[in-house]
Amino acid sequence: MLILCYCMSLMLAIASTDDGKKWNDQAQKELTDALNLKPNIMIAKNVILFLGDGMGVSTVSAARLYKAQKYNITEGMSTLAFEHFPHVALSKTYNLDAQTPDSAGTGTAFLCGVKANAGTLGVNGNVARKNCTLEKGNEVMSILHWSKAEGKSVGVVTTSRITHATPAAAYAHSAERDWENDANLNDVEGNCTDIAKQLIMDNPDIEVILGGGRRNFFTIPVGQRNDSLNLTQIWETDKSTKGKGSYVTTKSELDAVDVTKTDFLLGLFAESHMEYDLDRELNNSLDQPSLPEMTKIAIDILKKNDNGFFLLVEGARIDHGHHASKARKALHDTIAFDDAVNVAMKELGPEETLLVVTADHSHVFSMAGYPETGNDILGLVHPVADGEPKDNVPYTSLIYGNGPGGALVNGTDGHPGRQNLTGVDTTDPEYVFQAAVHMSSETHSAEDVGIFAIGPMSHLFHGVHDQNYIAHVMAYASCVGPNKKHCDKSKEDPVGSGVSHTLAQSLIIIFILHHVNKYL
Repeated sequence: MLILCYCMSLMLAIASTDDGKKWNDQAQKELTDALNLKPNIMIAKNVILFLGDGMGVSTVSAARLYKAQKYNITEGMSTLAFEHFPHVALSKTYNLDAQTPDSAGTGTAFLCGVKANAGTLGVNGNVARKNCTLEKGNEVMSILHWSKAEGKSVGVVTTSRITHATPAAAYAHSAERDWENDANLNDVEGNCTDIAKQLIMDNPDIEVILGGGRRNFFTIPVGQRNDSLNLTQIWETDKSTKGKGSYVTTKSELDAVDVTKTDFLLGLFAESHMEYDLDRELNNSLDQPSLPEMTKIAIDILKKNDNGFFLLVEGARIDHGHHASKARKALHDTIAFDDAVNVAMKELGPEETLLVVTADHSHVFSMAGYPETGNDILGLVHPVADGEPKDNVPYTSLIYGNGPGGALVNGTDGHPGRQNLTGVDTTDPEYVFQAAVHMSSETHSAEDVGIFAIGPMSHLFHGVHDQNYIAHVMAYASCVGPNKKHCDKSKEDPVGSGVSHTLAQSLIIIFILHHVNKYL
């Protein structure tokens, strides 16, 4: 028995030995890969923008650890798919009129290429929020429109309402993000069109539209519209004259779609937002597809176009999980978002497809304390220093600066204090994580967010950029939008040698003269 115990102790000692060799080897391999990295300066046939709503750097870090523990991967070895992308930068997210941004102004920036005011969609900075009369003449086009103008196919996929801020920035022009249906415009001066109507009436050539928000497309009592329009019926009638169109409302119907015979696809899978991915996994009684499933069928339809495509994929409910301070739901949706990125990586190689992963903004969310390796990312911090925390109440690794989990209970001394979490199941999907300041909804934060990119021209993401720069890189890479001077040259020089024809001609002349001189 003693020998057995000794052997087990020795094995544990060997297993825990770390002389640094593996870290040196790992770093050297990474260094070699970096030295061999060459920029891909080909034209991007396809562009996919993956937008993790509210997916700040702290969310990426926490999701990485959540993934490791969810799938029993060694901590530190687990990574998200997009963390392997070779080019990484930072994006400054502020709106023109706000230090901490909202998703409408940010969506206008990374899709339309201009900074805008908070709450406004597809319009420039001349438009103040809610001012309908200023919309006309101040509209800005998005990369979706630019791509369509070049003969590409386009699509929008989201887990939010399809008329919500981020997806709407791809196709709508509105002084107010909340004008999702005509009922929201009842008391508004001017002649503005609601977002759902703009999607169907003004953007009839979008091939793939998948998300939630069915209520904005039907009149009362089925939906929330005041007019007599059935927008999905209008969509179906229009598509019957243009090609094969399918309107679906469930995962079962989506699975039955034959992509080889489908030119247009409209999927509205919920009255409002789609389910959190964790709730969908636990009980999919609403028969909703996952974000990876929607992403795959979108790609399958769009890639039929020989000219290529642009696709926006939004993991919207990361943001909603944080607003509710339900960190487990936010992190689980981040993993689903990462799975969608994986789908694209498998379906399309980086040789001719630019993949960009970023966020519109961050949240006041952090990983706190000094928890040891193996500590549950959703659990209480272990160990804690003697005499800490000062209120002698345990705390979680994940915590918010503000939100519905702010302290409202009385402490032992009669003053406001934190809830004692002893015996509380903080891994419960509905658990609301604690916050420093009590608010009905946790807020966005103002810090920069990451940009992760792979594929043609991805090296142009290289430092700290204003958020509107993202749209310009995607457009430049795919030869759409305002800057296409390089496109004809790239077509003539498909290997991307970077040598101009003028220089090549000069070298030929020098070569000829050199040989002529030998005979003079």
